[in-house]
Amino acid sequence: MADTKLDDDHFCFACGERNPDGLRLAFEYPEPGRCRAVFTPERRFQGWAGILHGGIISTLLDEALAHAYGGPDRGAGEAAVTGELCVRFKKPVPIGVPAVLEGRVISVNGRLVEGESRILDPAGTELAAATGKLFKLKKA
Repeated sequence: MADTKLDDDHFCFACGERNPDGLRLAFEYPEPGRCRAVFTPERRFQGWAGILHGGIISTLLDEALAHAYGGPDRGAGEAAVTGELCVRFKKPVPIGVPAVLEGRVISVNGRLVEGESRILDPAGTELAAATGKLFKLKKA
């Protein structure tokens, strides 16, 4: 996989602006190694009535890990893919209520990037969190 090259066609389910069925996350980068986005879950992404599906929660947390590393400070030649994701579901993420998604890089050692991400409600209560390991690859 080390020789795999990544090509961004802007159709990513999580952040691609060309994907009409995606989440269309728009990240901000307050500093290198950190990212933030506000996301209001729509009913079409629910699991149980009024609650965001756990798979979508995992997707959000995974995307924040990748964007924390691959933000605008990273440059055009490098990105990373998830090798491991450990998700902790703490409280339900309600449908229709804005949630804050945050990611940050903890360490970079060679090709290995370790990070963490979380979803917060408007009051700042942590609803879900993840830790993960990413592997650096080159962009096409």
